[in-house]
Amino acid sequence: MIAKSPKELAFLHDLYVAPDWGERFAELVDAHIELPKKGRALYVCAGTGGHALALDERAGEKVDFVCVDESEDYLELARAKAAALKEPTKLQREDPVSLSFADDSFDLVVGNASMIRVSDLRQMVSELVRVTSPGGTVAWWLPTASSFGEFFSIFWEALLNANLEDHGVDVEHMITEMPTVFDAEALARDEDLDDVQSWTAIEEFDYESGEAFLNSPLINDFLLPGWLNSVPEAARPRVQEELARIIDEERHSGEFSLTMKATLVTGRKPRVQ
Repeated sequence: MIAKSPKELAFLHDLYVAPDWGERFAELVDAHIELPKKGRALYVCAGTGGHALALDERAGEKVDFVCVDESEDYLELARAKAAALKEPTKLQREDPVSLSFADDSFDLVVGNASMIRVSDLRQMVSELVRVTSPGGTVAWWLPTASSFGEFFSIFWEALLNANLEDHGVDVEHMITEMPTVFDAEALARDEDLDDVQSWTAIEEFDYESGEAFLNSPLINDFLLPGWLNSVPEAARPRVQEELARIIDEERHSGEFSLTMKATLVTGRKPRVQ
């Protein structure tokens, strides 16, 4: 696994991740989020901007859309798209767990939590709610528990075969720390949101072989680094070889499917009494 520059990752995200991974969540958002007819809207973790700009265009001229991301390289690509589309979308750099906006600033706030650290989720949700106006809608989306079970089951075996069985506890932690749908809704209720709802879609990512799985930009450059984070760097190539071998051994000339539970949570910020 060769580390890539932030600019390279931005291009890979735009070419391979946003049109596949991102679209799975975008379909949920488009189906269940009603855009305001006027006012202000905020899209947090907008990435390279494809979905955010589509929402802005759909919302129309009476909605002032602001799209933010932590990566300046992602935003550079998003700005190029906005210029090509002649969309007046505001694009700026923001930390999703520490937004610079004042309280109660937006009529709609949506947050892409699909690739943030689980440990940052609660703080991100708090920030989304904080900047939402009373009566406004807040929403976020993420993979929930039972996602990637096919990978985690072979990860255990690969670690064992690579004589790294002591790291099995790290796999268990990754499995158990992933929030359930109930946990995701509980975050909304902890923020005193009304009308809390969630929707979940089971999504599959199919790969022709173990090599195709490991060489996929989504896996190699975005998901696998986090999954292998606790494995000693020198041992990672050995673990990856075992992963590919186990996948090919188990798929019996068929495809290897990675399953994700994509979940969208929405709520309404109470009006001031």
